[in-house]
Amino acid sequence: MSDLGSGIPAPGQPDGSGGPVGEPTCPRHPGVVSYVRCQRCGRPTCPACQRPAAVGVQCVDCVREAAKQSRTVTTVFGGKVTDGRPLVTWAIVAICVVVWIGEKLNDTVFQAVAFSSALGEVEPWRFLTSAFAHDPNTIFHILFNMYALWIIGPYLESLLGHVRFAAAYLISAVGGGVVWLLLSAPPAQDQSWTDSSWYTGVVGASGAVFGLFATLIVLNRRLGRDSRFIWVTVAINAVLGFTIPNIAWQGHLGGFITGAACAAIIAHAARGRSQAVQQWLGLGLVTALLVVLAVVKYMMVA
Repeated sequence: MSDLGSGIPAPGQPDGSGGPVGEPTCPRHPGVVSYVRCQRCGRPTCPACQRPAAVGVQCVDCVREAAKQSRTVTTVFGGKVTDGRPLVTWAIVAICVVVWIGEKLNDTVFQAVAFSSALGEVEPWRFLTSAFAHDPNTIFHILFNMYALWIIGPYLESLLGHVRFAAAYLISAVGGGVVWLLLSAPPAQDQSWTDSSWYTGVVGASGAVFGLFATLIVLNRRLGRDSRFIWVTVAINAVLGFTIPNIAWQGHLGGFITGAACAAIIAHAARGRSQAVQQWLGLGLVTALLVVLAVVKYMMVA
């Protein structure tokens, strides 16, 4: 008599995996009997390990492996394709609205986040926080900036992806503050500190928004699309910046230049595996240059 079956438990007896012999059990949960098999690997998979597939179900292990092997779909500029929801745009608008309400309720909020050249050296975060605050004495300041962001933000976010869009906004905001710093100076000995822009507190998303204007122009040019309406918007605001008092045109200029630089780096990076490396290295260099310019300015006036 053959002994090929020697050592195999009789039907109905435990097989050492927790389930009875002759009944399929889940590899991840050996004590659970499952007659449903993964459409990819063919192994039994219990309800806890089943994942819906185009046809039937797959086990959680195969789903995880497929996710590792699948390529992330990206835009022409290397950003991860979004689901159509401009999450970063919404977040910026929400933060700006909350901060503005806080400014209306308590004067110390403005004092805590506004940027001035005098405070930028010891509290450098103000280069960034000021871009999320607006004049609490009027609603039109925040309305204009948020409307502009709402119009162009979703379009740019879909082109760049969430992360690159956020980077363009934040770096442009810092650029606006740096140019304000470069074009301001401490009061002269015979001048009152109140007459100097060195101590003037500035707030607003305008610098960052102008950076997005420049980003849109550069990216549209790269894609062969028309940007005349943006140029008209920029021209109108440039005129207003020089004719209406209390508008920091320096911040607009700085944001626009910085946004154009960031967009050029993103748009002209070579496609391929090194695209992201080139883009982030370039954006890092732009940020480093802004830091160097600010440090040199403070050293000159020390």
